[in-house]
Amino acid sequence: MHGSEKRLSKKESFLSKFTIRTILLLSLVLLGSATLVRAQSFSPYFGLGSANDSAGTSAGCPSKFLFDDFTNFCEPGPTIGGVFGVFGVDFMFRPHFGVNGEYAFRFAQADYLPDAGLKFRPGFYDFNAVYQPLSGKRIVPEIEGGIGGARVALYVVQTTSITGITSTASFPAGLNANHFQVHGAVGVKLYVSGNIFIKPQFDIHYVTHLTDQFGRDWVPQYTVSVGYTFGER
Repeated sequence: MHGSEKRLSKKESFLSKFTIRTILLLSLVLLGSATLVRAQSFSPYFGLGSANDSAGTSAGCPSKFLFDDFTNFCEPGPTIGGVFGVFGVDFMFRPHFGVNGEYAFRFAQADYLPDAGLKFRPGFYDFNAVYQPLSGKRIVPEIEGGIGGARVALYVVQTTSITGITSTASFPAGLNANHFQVHGAVGVKLYVSGNIFIKPQFDIHYVTHLTDQFGRDWVPQYTVSVGYTFGER
């Protein structure tokens, strides 16, 4: 790896750690702030869903094939899909207005460039303004808009064989892609029992330069979460 690539890898690793720590810190601040002001509320939640993007195409390769710098051949490009987890927290400082932080990530690694022994795991983090046009007892629709980032973490797959026993393991490759994103979402909190809610949500991530790895810069996401609202609502 060249010196410039090492510096880029270290910078991207630092940025990734910084952004993840920032969203966790923001969540803690929001949780703490909500206990100080009467009539405010906060709603942590966790859920499952999926996000999708098509395969990209490298210059000089067939459609939906990427050039593999390790093998010097084109091979089928990866797609984003599979099961995602999502966690976040809403903090409402007015009856209809608030903010939130959210992180969505693919649970399992997926093939990126199999011939090169590379896998990947994507993640999206965002900070948003939240608008609740109606504040019903059972049904609370939400509209979100904000900014954040996307991270495509790469892993190297290694296979070893000792005394006839073969094992496969993956390790961080140190060459992660970090991108800026603009985020929007619509969802609804359905309060099923007291302050317990189910939250189906549709998100759009517009990620700059994501076509360096995949087919589109925009990624739709569909999730269903379960959460609890603390405080008044």
